[in-house]
This record gives sequence, C-alpha cells and structure tokens, in this order.
Amino acid sequence: MFKTMKNYNKIALACCSAAFGLFTLAGCEGGEIFEVDAPDWISDKVQEIEDGNKQEEEVLEGMMEDVYTFGNTDFSSGWWTAFSKYYVIPDGQKWNAVFNLNINPSAPNTYKNFALIICADANRDSEGYKEYGAIRFDNQPSGNSEWGDYIDRSYIQSTLTFETDTDAGIDKLGGKVTLTVDRTNPEAFNITMTNGVVTKTYKQPSALENLNSDASNTNIRCFIVPEGSYIDFLQTNIEPIGGCTSAADKNPVSMILQNVPLEVNAGTEISEAMAGVTAEVTFEEGVTKTVTASELSFSAIPDMDTAGEKTLVAAYNKTFKGENCDKPIMANAKFEVVESIKSIAVTTQPSHTTYYYYTTKATEALTDRTMAFDPTGMVVTATESTGKQRVLDNSRLTFSAIPATAGTHKVTITAGEGITAEVSITVQESQVSPVSYTGTVGATDNSTGFLQAYTDNFKVAVGETKSVSFTNYSNLSGNWNNFIVALRKNDNSLYYWLRADNYGRNAADVEIPFPHSGTQWVNQTWEEWLQSMNGAEVTVYVTNCGNGTADVQIEMIGNDNQLDIQYYLGANAIDPDDLNFALSVDGCHLVFE
Repeated sequence: MFKTMKNYNKIALACCSAAFGLFTLAGCEGGEIFEVDAPDWISDKVQEIEDGNKQEEEVLEGMMEDVYTFGNTDFSSGWWTAFSKYYVIPDGQKWNAVFNLNINPSAPNTYKNFALIICADANRDSEGYKEYGAIRFDNQPSGNSEWGDYIDRSYIQSTLTFETDTDAGIDKLGGKVTLTVDRTNPEAFNITMTNGVVTKTYKQPSALENLNSDASNTNIRCFIVPEGSYIDFLQTNIEPIGGCTSAADKNPVSMILQNVPLEVNAGTEISEAMAGVTAEVTFEEGVTKTVTASELSFSAIPDMDTAGEKTLVAAYNKTFKGENCDKPIMANAKFEVVESIKSIAVTTQPSHTTYYYYTTKATEALTDRTMAFDPTGMVVTATESTGKQRVLDNSRLTFSAIPATAGTHKVTITAGEGITAEVSITVQESQVSPVSYTGTVGATDNSTGFLQAYTDNFKVAVGETKSVSFTNYSNLSGNWNNFIVALRKNDNSLYYWLRADNYGRNAADVEIPFPHSGTQWVNQTWEEWLQSMNGAEVTVYVTNCGNGTADVQIEMIGNDNQLDIQYYLGANAIDPDDLNFALSVDGCHLVFE
C-alpha cells in the first residue's frame, strides 16, 4: 500500500508540473491544455510504474491436464466425505496443482473451503496411513485452520486472517487456486496456496520426517478435502495415482443407483416413487459424478400395480458434458411394491421404556433438550387397505422426540401421512456417583500421542451417571492437545472419541452426528481457552440414557478460574448393556487424585 501511494504521488507531481507548464502557455492558439490525450512521456511513466508494481507470476512447468470435480455441487459435502486423487511427491520434487474452488455464497463459516492433507505414502484406509497434518486455505490463528503433529502453526503466514470462524470474507477464498508443495530444498518444506487475492504459506525450516514403514521410501502423498464447497480440478505437474483425466467429453460406462426406496405403495407412478433416486455415473477415464432422478429414465419390471418384489431399471444417456451419448447405460435395483396402509398398531412394546437424563452446568440452560426414541424390540403391525396385516420394519418408521424432563411422554410413530400410533415412555432423572481413580495418564512432558494412553474403563449401567475429576496439562500446541473421552465397550472396542474442544468421531472415523456444543470460544478466543487448559480442573459426566444413547457433559475450570462447559448429547448406536468410558490424551497428560 505504501509503495502504491508513493508512486501515485510521483505521478500527481509530474502531472501537476505539466499542468502548470501548460498554463504558462495559455495564450497560445489551439487550447491544447483541454485535450484528452496526455503527453507521451506521462503515459510512458504511468506504464513503467504499473509494470513495476505487477507481481511476477511463477511460470508452472510440465503441467498436465487433469480435469475432474469432487465435492457435491450443491455445497452439501461434509468434512472427510469428498477427496481429490492422490498425488505422490518424491523427495526433492515439487507438486503444482491448479483448480477452481467453488465457495457457497451462503457459507456461514470461514472453514467451508478446502484443506490440503499431507501424509505418508499410503491409502487413507490402510494400516500404513499416517498424517503429517492438514492446512486449510482460510487462516484463523484462534481456530483449527491447521493441525497435525508435524505441522508447526508458527510457520503459517497469510494475507487474510479471520478472528473467528463466522467472520465475513470467505468469498475472497474462491476462484482459481494455485497450490504448490515444495520439497526441492533438502533443508526445508514449503507450501503455497494462492488465488491471486489471498495467499497462504507454510515455510518449515526443516525437511519432513519419514513416516513410511519402509525407510527406503521417501515419498509423501497429498490430497485435497473440501468442506461445504466443491472443486473443479484443472492441472497438475505430477501424474496422480490412477492417471490424469482429460478435458475432452466422455461417454458414460457404468452407474450405481442410490437412495432407491425399499417399499412403494401399489399404484404409485414410478416417477413419483423414484423422485429421490440418484446415480453415481462413471465415465471414460474413471471420472465420476452424481446425477439426479430428473436425468434418469425409469421402468419397473413387471409393473407397479401389484404387490411383490420388483426390479427397477434406470437408463442414462448423457456424456460428461451433458450431450447425448453414443450408447446409453443402465443399472437396476430391487424394491418392494406393497398395498397401501390403512392403520398401524404397536403389537409388542419396545424393550426399553424408561429413559434417563442428568443435568449439569453444561446443560442447565438448555430449554429444548430432547431424547431419541429407541424402537429395539418393538413390533408394529400394519393393516392394509385390503384388510391384510403385516409387520413393518422399524427402520421404515419415524418417531417423535421425547422431552428430557421427568414424567411420562407419548411417542408418535408414523408410517405415512396420517398413519400413526403411540407408545408411552417414562423419563427419570439419573443420579450421579463418582468413580475412584488415581495416578497419571500420559507422559508428564506431554509427548504421548493421540489415544496412546488410557485410564481404566469405567462401566456405566443403564440409568447411571458416572463422574470423574482430574487436572489437565497441555503442550499448548493445538486446541486438540487436551483430554479425550472415549466411549467404548468392555473389550475396548470404540464407540466414539470426544475431545475437549467440541469435536469427535466414531470408530469408523466419521464425524459425530449428534448435538454437541461448548463455551470455549464464547467469552474468549480459542488461544485464550487453550492457554487456560494447562492446569485446568475438569469433571466429566457420562450418562447411560437407557435408549441406546449416552450423554457426555464436561465442566472445565481453567487456570484463569473461568468455567467453560462442553456437552455431547445422544451419542447413538450404544449397547446400553455394554457402555464404558475411559479418559485418554493427545499431547497432554492427566493427573487423578
């Protein structure tokens, strides 16, 4: 900015001098002072300054066409649900990638862009998969815009910084992005991502440690993960695993049908019945995209009018670019045509009809807290329009939520519009009891890695709430470097791991789907909260709700004496007869007394 202003002043001075000089010639004929054209020397000077101010763009060499899209184009892709190809970067080489980042114009959070994942030379689902870390395009020092045991956030710089993840300006991240991962310097590791408006860099003054199980393999892999956005990949200088994809139009070669209904009422028009069906279409060169029902042609074999198992046949006749293809492709799936239902009745009560909740400071302010209905063991019988009766699969029914308040509540069971039944559930307030545990979990120098040390298992029977208190000490590297609550079975198989900073995943490494929230960032920045967690006094409460879910509530009194709370409510797919929890660590240690 200063340089630009200084050049502007030079131009202004030159123009003013020229103007004064011309005014001294005001008596001359022709009135040249009012001409639009400036003297040649001024135009030349302006051009010289403009050229000097232009930033030189790096010329990317050896670029290859690699054209494909990943992430849902309606911006619905969640974290870790869409991925680029793998790009393997040997030691001493540089990876350049060019792609269009499509930002949701209604995105509410700054993290709805993309993250670069740097990992060992192995697939995500393989035993050898290890991450160096992740770097997102947005820059939020108080948030999780970079993470990983081998990423040092102090080496991050960006021309755009967000204070919170709800700041305005995410639109500045969209457009054509050039990404460079540079391993050419044996004593450094550098990353640059820029769209010409925003530039973010990571400049590590040391080479990467080799995380490959085979020490002779010095390769790393990179891939890109969008969240709430989608990416049109364009170019790369390194051929990805599976090869490059050309921009030429491509014919479809196969497809897989998705969201096919299990049951359809007899007589329903097939277009209406299959309105929610989608298909994942694979084109030449292995490119895929998801198409909707409006782009498919459907038929049912043998018909839609009589009850019984049917075969859905779907046809698709478009190229990757939407032109008519050379040869249509087809796919099929099974579904059931059933007679319409007149009424339903609960003929066997559910196995669990008493649920439990517990209130701590983490949930005392919630006014609309609810609990999920557990249909395990319940039998619902339908009466068809013909008078025939049949048992319905509970997975095809919907259930109303239950208020987390003591008393008897009615649950509405719905099998279709206007087709309902009710069942009664009793809700009671749980009683808390502390568990006894002493000692330290994790190395006292905070070097113990993610889930590498645990307390004993603490069993939580149906209706019980167990609590445990400890002091948390952190290495202060990231928000995640604090205690972890692991919900698991008695044999140590995992249901969920839940962090202190409002984040968790299940055993399949999928982000948790149930409600969770905390106050860590309400009255302070994330960095202030993290600093307060080194020496924080923590109490964790776990409730076995009796409906196949568990509640986890946490109270944290930081070293600044400020209370912060965290809750995870309705952790589902829990066996109520086999619920335990343990405390674990990630770059921290816990002291129990």
